[in-house]
Amino acid sequence: MRRMRNVKIVATLGPASDSKGMIRTLFEAGADVFRLNMSHGSHDDMRRRHAWIREIERETGRPICILADLQGPKLRCGTFADGPVELVENATFRFDLDAAPGDGRRVTLPHPEIFQALKPGDTLLVNDGKIRLSVTACGDDFADCRIEVGGEISDRKGINVPDTILPLAALSDKDRDDLEFACSIGVDWLALSFVQRPEDVDEARALADGRAAILSKIEKPAAVRAFEAILKASDGIMVARGDLGVELPVQNVPPIQKRLVKACRDAGKPVIVATQMMESMISSPVPTRAEVSDVATAIYEGADAVMLSAESAAGDYPVEAVQTMDAVAVEIESDPAYRQIIEASRTAPRQGVADAITAAAREIAETTEVMAICCFTHSGTTALKVARERPRVPIIALTPLVGTARRLCLSWGMHCVETAPVGRFKMAVVSAARAARKYEFGLDEDSIVVIAGIPFNVQGTTNILRVSQIEMRLMVDFDSD
Repeated sequence: MRRMRNVKIVATLGPASDSKGMIRTLFEAGADVFRLNMSHGSHDDMRRRHAWIREIERETGRPICILADLQGPKLRCGTFADGPVELVENATFRFDLDAAPGDGRRVTLPHPEIFQALKPGDTLLVNDGKIRLSVTACGDDFADCRIEVGGEISDRKGINVPDTILPLAALSDKDRDDLEFACSIGVDWLALSFVQRPEDVDEARALADGRAAILSKIEKPAAVRAFEAILKASDGIMVARGDLGVELPVQNVPPIQKRLVKACRDAGKPVIVATQMMESMISSPVPTRAEVSDVATAIYEGADAVMLSAESAAGDYPVEAVQTMDAVAVEIESDPAYRQIIEASRTAPRQGVADAITAAAREIAETTEVMAICCFTHSGTTALKVARERPRVPIIALTPLVGTARRLCLSWGMHCVETAPVGRFKMAVVSAARAARKYEFGLDEDSIVVIAGIPFNVQGTTNILRVSQIEMRLMVDFDSD
């Protein structure tokens, strides 16, 4: 099953997509990666959906990527004695550690670490930023605030603290349990919520212990400020615009998105653009024009993947949402301006044999009639270097490791194939020819570029390139080898 686009589609699973039949339909409609949102649903729910995906993978013969998204340390206020309370502009309101139900003057905020970090002048945001308060006085167990923007506050509403790096671990006790569970069933990526510093990534990586790749969600101002270090510590990035747009002025989000996507492309690490991409399709069979433009912008920027959240998890039109996103991607990538933008924003040449080989593969693809770049990869490094080049032709990533094939399904332009181990470059060329023919990337008389590292199965040894025809002679030679 070949996709006719380079950008990947991430579909979140939930009540609207909680059956094997629906998940298969979403895959056939264009979903490349399935997101298990650990904030919603039980471990039994996740185990069931994971098993269905792996069954579909076996039935279709195509690797499918699974991303487990950890909840993170979500901050919430307590409850109110008499229901929702209206906070009025310029009035005062207190958050404290008193467990008693709240009223119009105060409510509990059961996070002592917040009070220890706050200082007068800091901002508190309630209910996705709809309510804004400014801290006027604070201590170890309270924060007195002036209400700058009023509104209704009710039980367990979320609290954001945009001005302060909170002394919170990115992984709560629930996250640690969820991480171990996700790794035990065999997910391919772990998404970390509310990352603030590279040490948060290091902690998750130690717990994962090589069982899953680590993707950091950028949704706090502190993460934007520390992005270079976070990117270096991570295997991939998600530009999570929901909380980012709450904690920062909304007009700041588009330039941040562009900057983060460009940095990920330069580093050769996959980046997902997420949140509210086609939110109106939760209840409508068609998106708004603004939403289509939003998806198109991420594709023009060269993002590896775009993501559906509630649209596929809880919406009325999950299949239509995937189909629409697929159609938008195909149309944008056929626009001549898309290729001009991608090539104008390509990273500068790098030093090293592997970088030279992958750049040469892209140059050959741009100046000859090559149909695909086929790369043999063990860890995924070679394939990611090719994807960083954003070539004009498809990328076929061949690997003997199914885990590597699944993880690479998140990356731009990647058609992943699990293949038998090879010990000689001649065998690699034959395997590449077989894959190109099987998945209809070319005919016998067409040419492909094959790159690999000798010796095989050693990370970082990409050092050989060959242009070869897809021809039956290779099949004969291989069978008699």
